[in-house]
Amino acid sequence: MSNTSQEYDSIIKICTDIFTKKMKDYGSAWRILRTSSLTDQIFIKAKPIRSIEEKGMSKVDEGIRTEYIAIVNYCIMAMVQLELGESENTELQEDECLTLYNKHFYASKSLMEDKNHDYDEAWRDMRLSSLTDLILMKLLRTKQIEDNNGKTLISEGIDANYADILNYAVFALIKIEEGVK
Repeated sequence: MSNTSQEYDSIIKICTDIFTKKMKDYGSAWRILRTSSLTDQIFIKAKPIRSIEEKGMSKVDEGIRTEYIAIVNYCIMAMVQLELGESENTELQEDECLTLYNKHFYASKSLMEDKNHDYDEAWRDMRLSSLTDLILMKLLRTKQIEDNNGKTLISEGIDANYADILNYAVFALIKIEEGVK
């Protein structure tokens, strides 16, 4: 595995830094969101990426990189919500929140390492636009599972989809950091 683990850690630092700064600005107000609302937030971040890819430009100064970082962070928020459950009490101490954040980021990294071994780093040969499409597909699947009250007959659950979306977004960020457009 080339330096995927190190590159992943570099992306973790970038995303964690932004998450931590937003925690200082907003606290854990996101705890009020249902996981379905977080799924929609991720969708809202993924759609403009595809639009920018197709149109070749953006009228809002957000950029694809910023949107992928937001996808990563919203995925972790969703995984925390799945673990803790939805709550009207939005208070989550910063240290506890970062512990949960890191737990889910590193669990997703472990999943990536296992899949990356089996798939032999196939993502490196993929187009950035394909990673975007995979994220959107996983989001549509997640919405369907949510509409089915979390029940599946044969498929992975919502948590697995969030982990895959997070990893696709990290792969995209690694490619962006390497200068791939």
